[in-house]
Amino acid sequence: MTDKPRSIQEYVPGKQATLAHMIAHPVAELCQQIGVDESGAIGLMTITPGEGAIIAADAASKSGDIKLEFVDRFTGCLVFTGDVAAVESALAGALEALTRVLGFSPAPLTKT
Repeated sequence: MTDKPRSIQEYVPGKQATLAHMIAHPVAELCQQIGVDESGAIGLMTITPGEGAIIAADAASKSGDIKLEFVDRFTGCLVFTGDVAAVESALAGALEALTRVLGFSPAPLTKT
């Protein structure tokens, strides 16, 4: 038996938003490929623990006129669409709720 290096990966949830990104003016093909309605922008968030995605979805929907496309409480993934201003407002509102109310570590709000 040879000694081979082994690595173990472990998921340790913290209270954090690890991604808060807006894709402004996505091309139609991207929307089609990921299964969302064509819109002015797509908002993406990843939150740990995953249940935080439910809270972020609630805060986002109250902060901007968006359509929730996908919420996964197991992976913490949140996807929503709307016009650029609404998606930006929703991302900011979700980050605010997570950090101010729940004490999460925030991710920077990024845009492409």
